[in-house]
Amino acid sequence: MSKVRLGILGYGNLGKGVELAVRQNDDIELTAVYSRRDPSTVAIATEGVEVKPAEALESGEEPIDVLILCGGSATDLPKQTPHYAKLYNVVDSFDTHARIPEHFAAVDTAAKDGGSTALISCGWDPGLFSLNRLMGNCILPDGADYTFWGKGISQGHSDAIRRVEGVADAKQYTIPVEEALEEVRSGSNPELTTRQKHTRECFVVLEEGADAARVAEEIVSMPNYFDEYDTTVNFISQEELDRDHAAMPHGGFVLRSGQSASGKKMLVEYSLKLDSNPEFTACVLVAFARAVARFSNEGKTGALTVFDVPPAYLSPLDGAELRAHML
Repeated sequence: MSKVRLGILGYGNLGKGVELAVRQNDDIELTAVYSRRDPSTVAIATEGVEVKPAEALESGEEPIDVLILCGGSATDLPKQTPHYAKLYNVVDSFDTHARIPEHFAAVDTAAKDGGSTALISCGWDPGLFSLNRLMGNCILPDGADYTFWGKGISQGHSDAIRRVEGVADAKQYTIPVEEALEEVRSGSNPELTTRQKHTRECFVVLEEGADAARVAEEIVSMPNYFDEYDTTVNFISQEELDRDHAAMPHGGFVLRSGQSASGKKMLVEYSLKLDSNPEFTACVLVAFARAVARFSNEGKTGALTVFDVPPAYLSPLDGAELRAHML
């Protein structure tokens, strides 16, 4: 099988992570990086790979098998994914959970019109955590789901803050409420509100002359991001942000607490602890890009989620090797 030719649209933290992830997959090669910035100002780490303007994609004839979209969920991906799904096979990491159904519908229509394969909402949540929630529900139908994120920096929420007028830069930490997590682990199956499970802490650099009170109010009242959480907004300098918040750790827990038919308690817990949120997310995107290429070769069109991908499609190994070494 020939190598999967990969394109990256957007060269921020996630795009850089995808570039690194390609190095660990011998059956995948980076063909080009596409940027809305002037390509002459974008220096990438892979020698011999061209940086092209995003406009180059409009022909629909770029030599790529899968395009990974590395924009933000707040404003980029709702427009970009349906647009590019008409032209190429695509993978995105759209993570606004409440809007996934409408995003799927838009991308599905576009991909079917273009005869392409499009995987949406891929990463670790939504993504790997989604798979674990599904498995828990199937195995323990009498039970309850719990998902905790953090402590760590959310790329999507940080991006949403940076879109607020008057914000020069920002990082947002999602912090699980430890008492709530331990209550779930006890097997008591508590009913917890969104606000009881997490808090959010924002570190924001203001543009000169920006109204801090207005910015803070716009952040804490933002639908789908902060309005259902206890949110703290801290205004700091760019120097402080660069010094104290440059790393991008994250992680979290998915738990299914339930019981067997005879009443025996069962608890399933899956966890991640990540030094780099974008680099891990990128690794997931690249593995699923392999699956998208396989679906495309089979003639599959339309939108997919991680629920639709057989695990074997994620691996470069064939079925015999998987059965011999991983089953």
